[in-house]
Amino acid sequence: MINKLKSFAKEEGDSQELAFRKFLILLIASICSMCGVVWSAMYYFIFGFGVIAFLPISFTLIVGSAILVSHYTRNYKILVYAQLTCIMWVTAFIQWTIGSMDESGLVIAWAFLAPLGAVIFLSNRFAIVWMLMFLFILVVSAVIEPALLGTKSQVSDGVRTLFYIMNIGTSLTVVFAASAWFMNSIQQEKKRSDSLLLDILPAEVAEELKVKGYSDAKQFDEVTVLFTDFKGFTTHAENLSAHDLVKEINECFSAFDHILEKHNIEKIKTVGDAYLAASGLPVLNPNHAKDTVNAAIEIRDFMLKRRKQNPDSFEVRIGIHSGHVVAGIVGVKKFAYDIWGDTVNTAARMEQNSEGGKINISQTTYELVNDKFACEYRGEIEAKNKGKLRMYYVE
Repeated sequence: MINKLKSFAKEEGDSQELAFRKFLILLIASICSMCGVVWSAMYYFIFGFGVIAFLPISFTLIVGSAILVSHYTRNYKILVYAQLTCIMWVTAFIQWTIGSMDESGLVIAWAFLAPLGAVIFLSNRFAIVWMLMFLFILVVSAVIEPALLGTKSQVSDGVRTLFYIMNIGTSLTVVFAASAWFMNSIQQEKKRSDSLLLDILPAEVAEELKVKGYSDAKQFDEVTVLFTDFKGFTTHAENLSAHDLVKEINECFSAFDHILEKHNIEKIKTVGDAYLAASGLPVLNPNHAKDTVNAAIEIRDFMLKRRKQNPDSFEVRIGIHSGHVVAGIVGVKKFAYDIWGDTVNTAARMEQNSEGGKINISQTTYELVNDKFACEYRGEIEAKNKGKLRMYYVE
């Protein structure tokens, strides 16, 4: 039945949120309509044939008609207003027909679901109007004890107790369910927003941003920076369609992301075919150089394997340098966590002076990892704006 209601409520072009709202109001309307039949039968056996027995079934007839009208007009607000109006005023008429809050078992409590529904399906502004309407009905019901629409009905203590249980218990159950749904929705949205924030920023920086509203720039003295790019990317890209080019880059960079995550290395950003990452920030890591080289080896091997399977795949060049950097958030819109300093520039020079399928590291990084990895000394090589730098290939 749930699937049928979802199919009946959803229309082509509906967003996920709108489809859910339509389904929810349709589900509530269907349940309330069925309750209206039960309530009418109950009032018939207690009070006999008359206005009291007719009112709940009138709710079912009005809301049932609104379901069909809203579906065929593709305007679910018709059902919303019909549902809220019936909840508010049919309940009020039942209250006034029976004659007092006590005799009716506080049936007026059901009317509170109208402003609650307005909060969910309309807006806070409209909800205030519905709340004022509820308070008006409540005051009228409390002040005028005799029945407004008939003679005051006398009910037994057992029936009065049954009314209280049904009216208060059921209406508060609905309020509880709506509150639980709201809290669950808020928690789910919070999880999604937190997950999105963590996709953009490191966890520690994201937490600082949420707590303080901003994040302080910091200097990190022991960091290893990794740069990659694809050899002959411009020429290679000219031979691929836009779709295939983006697909190829996405598959490569997604694999890089997984490799870096395994080695606790922070991805900083991508620019075109360049990929920048760093280890040792925002959390200090005494093994920053080792972890970065291990990740670089996995990236290199992944790309070599990919190229064996498809000779048209990219060749990756990797450059690594260790030193100190400044890291922080820049901008107020589409902000990003970034790093600056000579270490970043030198790592870029290492990558530019590397070769396809090679990992080129600086003298500083070599001194941190030479006891763990076999490296080939390349000599002093001229680097743009840096002069001659000692470089090594990681074997």
